[in-house]
Amino acid sequence: MITELLADLDAESRSLDEIVDGADWTVPTPAEGWTVGHQIGHLMWTDKAAILAITDPEAFQAQPLTGDIVDRTAAEAAALPDLLELWRDSRKVLQEHLARASGKIVWFGPPMSPASMATARIMETWAHGQDVADALGVVREPTARIKHVCHIGVRTIGFAFLLNGLAAPEAEVRVELTGPQGEVWTWGPQDAENRVSGPALDFAWLVTQRRNRKELAVEATGPVAEEWLPIAQAFAGPPGGGR
Repeated sequence: MITELLADLDAESRSLDEIVDGADWTVPTPAEGWTVGHQIGHLMWTDKAAILAITDPEAFQAQPLTGDIVDRTAAEAAALPDLLELWRDSRKVLQEHLARASGKIVWFGPPMSPASMATARIMETWAHGQDVADALGVVREPTARIKHVCHIGVRTIGFAFLLNGLAAPEAEVRVELTGPQGEVWTWGPQDAENRVSGPALDFAWLVTQRRNRKELAVEATGPVAEEWLPIAQAFAGPPGGGR
């Protein structure tokens, strides 16, 4: 499983690499205050953080996590003249470590298995890649790799409720999504009263907060499903305001 996940992570990274190689990295993205360079810098910094979490968990946990660390590190990285090569190196090294890792990996949120970490890296690369694509006017063709993004979006339903000061729901939600080639991806019991359905791409945009729900063809049935979609998020950290 980890081999397949790392292959998808590499493919997702290469897809974004092709977009940014030779592009103007000073172009602002839809994420306020972030340029294309900030987006790639953040991915590089997160790769290095994950490497540290695997190789030296005590040092990772000892890091001072000030409130501006995400913006500050992205800005610092964006100023590096060799950022593209640094990102290529960081993602390669991380994939090598994930291939050999075992047990839980400490992280900013709950500890994760190597497979979950790889899936999270796919999600984040895809999400920040969307910001870059939007900034540069590139329309990306969705691939089956967005299933990983959707999977995290479904798995974090309880997390999303707790982050917003709500009790995690006891009722399960059935999620039925249509993939890029017309395939159907499902999660949850078939007879669940609470249901979510729609295009997988729209759901991935929703849970990464890259599009407003009003723009998306994601439907909810049942009180838990209806309460979940406005607060859904596939990423760690406090509730976001989009992007």
